[in-house]
Amino acid sequence: MSSYNADKNSTSEFFRTKARAEEVVRSIFPETTIVRPAPVFGFEDKLLHKLAGVSNLFTSNRMRERFWPVHSLDIGSALATMAEDDSTASETYELYGPKMYSMAQIAEMVDREIVKHRRHFNIPPRVLKPMADMYNRLIWWSQTSADSVAREFIDQTIDLKAKTFKDLNIEPGEIANFTFQYLQGYRSSSFYDLPPATEREKREEKKYLHVIDDQ
Repeated sequence: MSSYNADKNSTSEFFRTKARAEEVVRSIFPETTIVRPAPVFGFEDKLLHKLAGVSNLFTSNRMRERFWPVHSLDIGSALATMAEDDSTASETYELYGPKMYSMAQIAEMVDREIVKHRRHFNIPPRVLKPMADMYNRLIWWSQTSADSVAREFIDQTIDLKAKTFKDLNIEPGEIANFTFQYLQGYRSSSFYDLPPATEREKREEKKYLHVIDDQ
């Protein structure tokens, strides 16, 4: 299991390390199947739940980072398929969702689903990086790091030579269809039983008659 954006020349140490690991593993075991998942959403993820939580206050790139979020269950299905299919040996797979989002767009989606507004404060990287590094040293559980700040400025890129879900006959799920399932617990009791945000939006849409003037 590698990562999206694995690149020896990346400004992120994490992405450089992943690229180096791919090289080392392939040099020892040429038949290794490499999997590069996009940022993952799902049960107890570090994407939707992070955005829905109250502690995710600071950002450094105004949440402009863009990527194709992928469902954890789709990753699991892909790995199960690879384990039973010898033709996937020695291949590299880029596993990503069907639609690209910016982090800001996903944050807006989360806010609509939890019926709350989470504030995010933009801090320049020269300030946030040392803050994140110090914070990471003071607590024992992982929250942020200087390198995670660097990754905010790197959009996901897709290796066009790599295989994808399509080669495994898997149709990846769209994140907008799962936010209610994973985020309902963040709602207050007043809004807990409201239908999913997508359903509410459809109901609102039916209240209006749309006239299109294409003249």
